[in-house]
Amino acid sequence: MSDMNIDLELDLKGLLCPMPMVKVSQNITNVPVGGIIRAVATDAGSMADIPAWAKSTGNEVLQAEKIDGQFVFLVKRVK
Repeated sequence: MSDMNIDLELDLKGLLCPMPMVKVSQNITNVPVGGIIRAVATDAGSMADIPAWAKSTGNEVLQAEKIDGQFVFLVKRVK
């Protein structure tokens, strides 16, 4: 996914549940439909919260993985 165009980077490190999901939710309208947010969090709860939020809002998580102790998400705005 390294060739993907990132529209917005969010540094969510240090924020505790549910704030990483809240920040992604607050910023999703700051990217165009089809745009991608790259969010990096340190709270393990974000691995459940962000995908659940995306599913409930109709957005798409393209990536959700733990890399070097951080949780990295690529979230695509669908609508």
